[in-house]
Amino acid sequence: MTTETRSVILGVAASDAHAVANHLIAGRLRYAGFAVENLGVCTPLEEFAEALERSPHSIAIVIGSLNGHAYEDLRSLPQLRAEGRLDRPVILGGNLSVGSRKSNESLELLRGLGVDVILDDPDKLPFVLDSLCRPQLVDAQ
Repeated sequence: MTTETRSVILGVAASDAHAVANHLIAGRLRYAGFAVENLGVCTPLEEFAEALERSPHSIAIVIGSLNGHAYEDLRSLPQLRAEGRLDRPVILGGNLSVGSRKSNESLELLRGLGVDVILDDPDKLPFVLDSLCRPQLVDAQ
């Protein structure tokens, strides 16, 4: 499998300027053999869509958010999906809601926007991406 088939687009949500975790995750993914286009911090969804247009072989969009405003930052995801501009799995991780008490309701709201995978542990990310690289078995019936 070539790195072209193991390419991902990575960035931090639009209202979030937390760069350290972003760079650590990019390094971890590269170490695992992924080609990473790192868009950096404060990245609007439109920029993820533009990156996918430049790199249509990418297998996923990976978005981090540590400031708790992921829902607000991803509100345009349904529209971009409907336009066919973000037609790859969207993986989201970090501190995804404001406040110390986290609820399943906030995760369901994110899934309702079209987030495919929500991770609570960045160490799981390479395994999730590896699963996207495996050929899917097709039922011939």
